Amino acid sequence: MAQLKNMTEEQALRRLAAMCSKAEHSSGEVDAKMRSWQMDDGARTRVAERLRSAGYVDDARFCRSFVHDKMEFDKWGRRKIETALYRKGVSRDIYAPVLDSISDSEYAEALRPMLEAKRRNTKARSDYELNAKLIKYALSRGYGMNIIRMCLDTDACPDTDGSDEDFF
Repeated sequence: MAQLKNMTEEQALRRLAAMCSKAEHSSGEVDAKMRSWQMDDGARTRVAERLRSAGYVDDARFCRSFVHDKMEFDKWGRRKIETALYRKGVSRDIYAPVLDSISDSEYAEALRPMLEAKRRNTKARSDYELNAKLIKYALSRGYGMNIIRMCLDTDACPDTDGSDEDFF
């Protein structure tokens, strides 16, 4: 581990290029890694620029793949994704358009099955308490209150497809 401290620019460039060729990383993650190696500001800037120009680091590409993966696999809401991107050092100018391109209905499609499963497994003394627990759960997953209310209101009516088959 002592070898990693005071690394030269070329060593850092090789190591970071290898790291970025295996998985997407943001410029903030790369900078944090160089800081852990105690590289000075000028060297960090030069290495980061070389990685960007070579195509190893691209925050827009990272952001698109990160948002897709967190929506598709982890079922995160907008706020949780936004916070994670901020922590990874991605600029709001980059992630805001990507998150804006996702409609409320896409978030609702991801949230609705999670709420249905949580409803089946949650014990509560009243509907009020159950809804409070479901809201707390959805908020912890990063969903906004408007989407949560939309999903809870449609969950209250089991048949929302508009058909009148069982009416008579």
